[in-house]
Amino acid sequence: MQRVLGVGVIGFGTIGTGVVRLLRSEERKLRERLGAWLRLVRIADIDLERDRGVNVPREILTRDANEIIGAPDVDIVVELIGGYEPARSFVVEALRRGKCVVTANKALLATHGSEIFPAAEKAGVPLGFEASVGGGIPIVRTLRDGLVGDRVRAIYGIVNGTSNYILSEMTRERASFEEVLSRAQAQGLAEADPTYDVDGIDAAHKLCLLIQLAFGRRVPFRDIPVEGIRHVTTVDLQYASELGYAIKLLAIAKLHGTQVEARVAPTMIPQEHVLSDVNGAYNGIVVQGDALGQTFYYGLGAGMMPTATAVLADIVDAARFLLGETKRIPHPLGYPWNQQRQAKLVAPDSVESEFYLRMSLADRPGVLAQVAGILGREKVSIATMVQQGRQQNGWVPVVMRTHRARAGQVRRALQKIVQTKVVRGKPVVLRIEEELGKEAA
Repeated sequence: MQRVLGVGVIGFGTIGTGVVRLLRSEERKLRERLGAWLRLVRIADIDLERDRGVNVPREILTRDANEIIGAPDVDIVVELIGGYEPARSFVVEALRRGKCVVTANKALLATHGSEIFPAAEKAGVPLGFEASVGGGIPIVRTLRDGLVGDRVRAIYGIVNGTSNYILSEMTRERASFEEVLSRAQAQGLAEADPTYDVDGIDAAHKLCLLIQLAFGRRVPFRDIPVEGIRHVTTVDLQYASELGYAIKLLAIAKLHGTQVEARVAPTMIPQEHVLSDVNGAYNGIVVQGDALGQTFYYGLGAGMMPTATAVLADIVDAARFLLGETKRIPHPLGYPWNQQRQAKLVAPDSVESEFYLRMSLADRPGVLAQVAGILGREKVSIATMVQQGRQQNGWVPVVMRTHRARAGQVRRALQKIVQTKVVRGKPVVLRIEEELGKEAA
């Protein structure tokens, strides 16, 4: 007689619906692969009336998540409600009770991981979170297990499908940010409140987890410099294309000895780089290792079914653990929590790169020389300068590309330029990652 392993799902929203669909549609295949029955025994959600397009017995539905956590027939708890609370309390309590836990909640793990990861180790049960980064891309398994024999030096990722879709459509159609965002919301690709996506917060949550998996270092989410895409315009995208670049919202982490350089920001990358071809709602992640060199991971980073496949893979991993197929001590990050060190972040102002600068300058003699002089005194050297477009009411658009400079030097120079009153509005500044990944080789 086959063993029965009970699964309880907390959160019957988009991803929860996808997980339930897969558990039901793939039930026979999973029984063949596991030699056991993964039985969906409980679903908790505050809304039990909405039609999800999937039939489940009414008796397994509840509004009380604690019924799932405390149920003796639930072996694997799947948390898919998102946010911090009550998700944190549910996960911690499930682990305390010795339940295996699967979650897609990157915000929770990025901010409360110091409580949750050790709790999983103490309980001696798996904590699966593959779906928290990259949707259906198996990047967590890759970093934790597949690349365990290599030393990872850098990660560059497009890890937010919403912002990538917006930038891709702005580039393709030369449409404004507001126009494309509105369309994305209408299509369900962007939330009604898109703040986490377009302001880079979601990508920073994911970067926290990638850093832990890749470098064995803990970086507090609040310490990661984050910049969104609201200020990127079709003008910048056009200039970038003419200069041979694409603009992508990148999550970047580099290991410098015992320090970590980390940031999330819209970045100009060469058009010939593989990440420049990652468009729409897709994600792409480049991992740079000492032994393997660069590897690239690509796929849908969000959506019901891609994310649900990652959740189901974690459920199956938990089932195999419970069945005794693996005796591995379940360290969620691939090594004991007490072996992971607190990282010191490289000071953002000290990070070097090339920069793209766009500003609207007063159209009068001596202004360009004045601006160039201020940049020069801050040791920011201009590589190219383009003055395109017609004068408008005494102002003219100017685009500059710098040689390598420290971010602090550029920041101080622009502050002084703004103080001269020769620039209208706020200058646009974008980093250029010309040698993307090569410096870590």
